[in-house]
Amino acid sequence: MKINRLKVYSSSIEAQLKFYRDELDFEVKNYSEDSFELVVGYSILEFQYKEESTPYHIAFHIPDRQEEEAVAWLEAKRSILEFNDDKIIDFSNWQAMSVYFYDKDQNIMEFISRRDFSKPKSAIFDPSNIVGVAEIGLATHNIKEKFEKMKLEGGLNRFDGDFEKFCAIGEASGLIITINKDKKDWFPTGDKAYASDFEMEFEHQSKNFQMKFSNNELEISEL
Repeated sequence: MKINRLKVYSSSIEAQLKFYRDELDFEVKNYSEDSFELVVGYSILEFQYKEESTPYHIAFHIPDRQEEEAVAWLEAKRSILEFNDDKIIDFSNWQAMSVYFYDKDQNIMEFISRRDFSKPKSAIFDPSNIVGVAEIGLATHNIKEKFEKMKLEGGLNRFDGDFEKFCAIGEASGLIITINKDKKDWFPTGDKAYASDFEMEFEHQSKNFQMKFSNNELEISEL
């Protein structure tokens, strides 16, 4: 699954814009008072104003084996969210290494470096090296219900996990990290998981889809 476009919501558009554009040096396009877009490799991440927004978990693919470079770059700009005193977290069963940080909305942001996914074009890491959006978190009361809809209407399969607390749905190239918000909080911080609304456009099996998650209801349609 390739995530081409992701729209999330923010109650602090100006602060988020300054953070991503001025502190982290992301490329920004289509800025207005109510929204802006980040160029994230092959993906677009849009932030849209909403007064009652709640935090997300979002991951970006970075090139293979560039987690050390990502840490060095990020530490000069932002505190890293550690787990058991580790700045780089090893997900050996996923053949991946991850680095986490907060943005201005307390979204848990992640750089994930997979093995044999995208070879680095440069030894230097910066936002222009980011490959694309890798994951979006979906917190719900009923994982199995959401999975069955994604499988039936989008052809997505279970990548890892179960239907009780945690289920990664999709493929290594793109995942919907689905958790039961009554039984699990977000890794690695233990932050409360909210059923935060989002919209997404993705490719899967040579088809294009749109997904909308709003008020804990999921809609999927082919484009």
